[in-house]
Amino acid sequence: MKRFDQINMIPFIDVMLVLMAVVMTTASFVKIGLIDVNLPVAQQVDSPASQDNYIEIGINDKNEFFYNGEKTTLDDLEGRLQTADKRTPIQMRVDKAAVFDAFIGVITTLKHHQFDNISIETLSDRP
Repeated sequence: MKRFDQINMIPFIDVMLVLMAVVMTTASFVKIGLIDVNLPVAQQVDSPASQDNYIEIGINDKNEFFYNGEKTTLDDLEGRLQTADKRTPIQMRVDKAAVFDAFIGVITTLKHHQFDNISIETLSDRP
C-alpha cells in the first residue's frame, strides 16, 4: 500500500465551493428582499411630551402633511426644515392608512437636511 505524504486538498476545495455558492445565493435573496422578515412590534412607546422643543410632522389618511399641527405641503415642509436646528428632535405621526410614498418623502427630506433625531410615534400593543 502506498503511503500518503501530503493532504489531499481536492475534497476540501469542493466543500468550500459549495458553501460559497450557498452563501452567495442567500446573500442575494436578502439584498433584494425575497426573504420574508417579521419586524418587531414596539413594546415601549416614548412620548416627546417631556421635551420642551421638538418638531411634530404628521401625515393623515388623506396623505396631507402637517408641521406642528398646521397643514402644509411637502415643499413648504422642506423650506421650514431649512431654518430649523439640526439637533431638534423630530416626532412623526403617520396614519396607518397613509401611502408609504408620502412617508418616504418626509424621511428623505429629513435626511437631506441632516436631521438624525427622528422618532415615529406608535401605539403600544399593551392593553
